[in-house]
Amino acid sequence: MDRKTNILKRFIIYMAILTFVMFTVWALVKSFMDRPPGDYETEVCDIRLKDKKYDKALEAANNALNKTPNHRGAIMCKALVFISKKEYLKATEELDYLISFLENNIEEDDKTGTGTLAASYANRGIVKDRNKDYEGALQDYIKALGIDHEAVAGPGLGTIILNYKFKSSSVRERALYLNKQLQLPEKERVLSIKELDEGQVMHKPSKL
Repeated sequence: MDRKTNILKRFIIYMAILTFVMFTVWALVKSFMDRPPGDYETEVCDIRLKDKKYDKALEAANNALNKTPNHRGAIMCKALVFISKKEYLKATEELDYLISFLENNIEEDDKTGTGTLAASYANRGIVKDRNKDYEGALQDYIKALGIDHEAVAGPGLGTIILNYKFKSSSVRERALYLNKQLQLPEKERVLSIKELDEGQVMHKPSKL
């Protein structure tokens, strides 16, 4: 009798474990199947970007856009690829389009969309910064801060926007620094310092 009881207990335990495993697998598969078209390809773009495989990153982003035109994460990823490749004109074109699209389409309660818009302005500011358009960069940084200061003011959403090794580590600090320098006579301004600028990185929302 005890032996039968033990067998029954083990059977129940095994079935419970199997049910849990199958439920977990089903949930993961359902989550994957329910994802909006283009999200997977956008994640691939992000991974390839981190690996500096820029051509494959662009291919993945374009695949995402083929599935969902105006996929904001895919457009952002393309812009980041172009910034990484120092193809600033192409990056600006992507960011200009993304900013226009978001400003005309996001809802007030769309936090991810708002964060993406702020990131778009911040990244366009970075492009202008690198092209020595410091006044334009400052305007974009201020705009980014006004849209979502939590997303771009410092280590927010798991990302630092401007990571200076010895000085500025946020859009806010860079904006303050530029504003201060631009108030000085032109000959006294120090707007670019190589060892500081090398720490500048791009920004993206927590979810592309």
